[in-house]
Amino acid sequence: MPDLKTFLKDNQQSFVEMLKELLRIPSVSTDSRHKEDVKQAADWIAELFRGLEFETQVVPTQGHPIVFAQSPPVPGKPVALVYGHYDVQPPEPLELWTTPPFEPTERDGNIVARGATDDKGQMLTHVLGAMAWMKSVGELPIQVKFLIEGEEEIGSASLPGFIQQNKDLLSNDVVVISDCSQFGPGQPAITYGLKGIAYFELKLTGPNRDLHSGTFGGSVRNPANTLCSMLASLIDEHGWIHIPGFYDDVLPMTGDERENFAELPFDEENFKKQLGIDDVHGEEGYTTLERRWARPTLDINGLTSGYQGEGAKTVLPGVASAKFSCRLVPNQDPHKIAEALREHLRKICPPGIKMELNAHHGSPGFVVPTDSPYIQAAKSAIEQGFGNPPVLIREGGSIPICSEFAKELESDVLLLGWGLDDDNTHSPNEKFNLGDFQRGIEASAQLWAEIAKITK
Repeated sequence: MPDLKTFLKDNQQSFVEMLKELLRIPSVSTDSRHKEDVKQAADWIAELFRGLEFETQVVPTQGHPIVFAQSPPVPGKPVALVYGHYDVQPPEPLELWTTPPFEPTERDGNIVARGATDDKGQMLTHVLGAMAWMKSVGELPIQVKFLIEGEEEIGSASLPGFIQQNKDLLSNDVVVISDCSQFGPGQPAITYGLKGIAYFELKLTGPNRDLHSGTFGGSVRNPANTLCSMLASLIDEHGWIHIPGFYDDVLPMTGDERENFAELPFDEENFKKQLGIDDVHGEEGYTTLERRWARPTLDINGLTSGYQGEGAKTVLPGVASAKFSCRLVPNQDPHKIAEALREHLRKICPPGIKMELNAHHGSPGFVVPTDSPYIQAAKSAIEQGFGNPPVLIREGGSIPICSEFAKELESDVLLLGWGLDDDNTHSPNEKFNLGDFQRGIEASAQLWAEIAKITK
C-alpha cells in the first residue's frame, strides 16, 4: 500500500472526477420532479461507503433518504460523526449561469456547478479523507461515522426524529461539519459559534377587497401603511431592536473575543466595495464583525401588498404581509422571542386591521469553548492541510441541526469551512476552489490522526 501522503497526492485528479460525478446529479430536494435524482445521489454516496467496506445503510424517510455509514470501532479512541448533506438548492435563474448548473466545469481554478461548495464538495472532502486511510493504511485511527442527509435545504424535517430514535447508533465525542467558509482566501478558519434564528410572517387584513384609493382613501385604514408603521416599531435608526425583553438573555462577548475579532485582517473598505455600498450600518457600539457574528439582528426579508405590475394602479390594498427574521445569539430562546413579538404586535395593531403572525421556524445559537481539545486537534490538522494556521471566528448564519447534536447527543461540534464567501452559495455560478478541495481532503485525513491523540 502507498503511504497516506502519497495516496493523497497521486489521487488528486480522481478525487476531482468523483466530485464531478456527484455534481452531475440534480438532487434538488425542494422540487418533487427531482425526487428520483435525490435518491440517486443518496445511493451514489452509499456505494462509495460500501466500497470502503463501511457498514452502510440508506434510511428511507417521509421525505428524502438519510445515508448512514461507519468504519469499524477503535477501542479506547474518540468517535467522530461527520454530518453533511447531498441535496442542493434549485439552480434558477438558469439564464444567469455561464455554464449549465449540473455540468460541472473547471474554470479559473474552481469547479462551477450547483452544490459545488454547498455542500457536496465540502462534505466529500471528509469521505475522501477517510478513503485515503482505508486505501493506504487499511484502517482509520479512530471510528468515524457519517450522517449525510437529503433535506438540509428544506429544513431537515426528518433528521431530528432520526437522531432522537438512534442515539446509540449515532453516539460520538465530536461532530464534524464542513458547510461554511474560511475567513478569506488563504486564511482557513474554525467557526466556534453560530447564530440561531426566529423566522416570522406577518399578515394584515383590512377591507375585504382592494379599494379605489381616491374613493375610499382617508376613510379606511390601509393595511400597507399599517404594516410599515408596525415594522418600523421593531427596530430604530441606531440598530436597537424594540421587542420587549429581546436582549435579556443575550450572551455578551468576552474582552478576549473582541480583541481577537479586532486583530483579524478584515478590510472594511473592501467589504463595502464588494457589496456596492458606501457605508456600513448596524447596532451602535459594535464593529462590523461583531454585529455580523455575535450580536442579534432583525431584518425584513420580503414585503407584499397592493399592485406589483407595470405602471400605476391606484388601489388601497386589502392585504399586506411581510416576512422577517431575527438572527439570535447564544442563550436567546426563539420561542420566548416569538411570544414577546406576538404580544408587542397585538398591542400596536390598530382597530380596523386583523393580524396574523406565523412563527415559521426557530433554533437557538451556540458557541463551542475555544479550549476544547477537538478545536486544538483541528488547528493542527488544518495547518498541515492548508500550510497556514486557522483563525477562530463566529458566523452570522444558522445550522439548526447543530443545536440538535449538542442537545440530543451531548457532542462537541467542529465547524471546519473550506469554502469562500464569494462561492455564490444558493446563487448562479456556484463554485468551489479546487485547491481548497484538495487541501480540505488532506486536512480531514490529518484530523482523524490528531483526534486519535486525545485521551477519552
